[in-house]
Amino acid sequence: METGTTGGTGRPEWVGLPGGLLRLRRLLLVIWVVPLAVGTALLLGLTAGPGWAAAGAVWLVALVWGWVVLGRNWRSWRYAERADDLLISRGVLWRAQTVVPYGRMQLVEVTSGPLERRFGLASVQLHTAAAATDAKIPGLVPAEAQRLRDRLTELGEARSAGL
Repeated sequence: METGTTGGTGRPEWVGLPGGLLRLRRLLLVIWVVPLAVGTALLLGLTAGPGWAAAGAVWLVALVWGWVVLGRNWRSWRYAERADDLLISRGVLWRAQTVVPYGRMQLVEVTSGPLERRFGLASVQLHTAAAATDAKIPGLVPAEAQRLRDRLTELGEARSAGL
């Protein structure tokens, strides 16, 4: 996996998220939507008649739509390490780009919940003095998350940060 830039004056080298995050989110989508589709079909089929059971297919349409949206959202997440700051870009319709100067970081933490651990994922959370500029990079491989945490901590300390 590429580790981003080491600090040049050219364009940033963007690094995308690994596929594990997309697999996790799509699995959660299926786990929630399929029982809703079956439950809706059964409930309407038993109470309103067999013709109404087809209304459960609305949830299957939502599943297909969600599948596509999750893929687009996952592809939109990326980050780049530059000489003085970390760039995080995300969003499909509403794009957001966060710039976190290394010298403004106060805390860098790696978190991993039960589902993330099951899928071999971790998130890097960056805290700054201003709460509005806190940033998160979800769905990283744990080794990359730890490497990024250590590098950001090192760069923050070198830039007189409050780490």
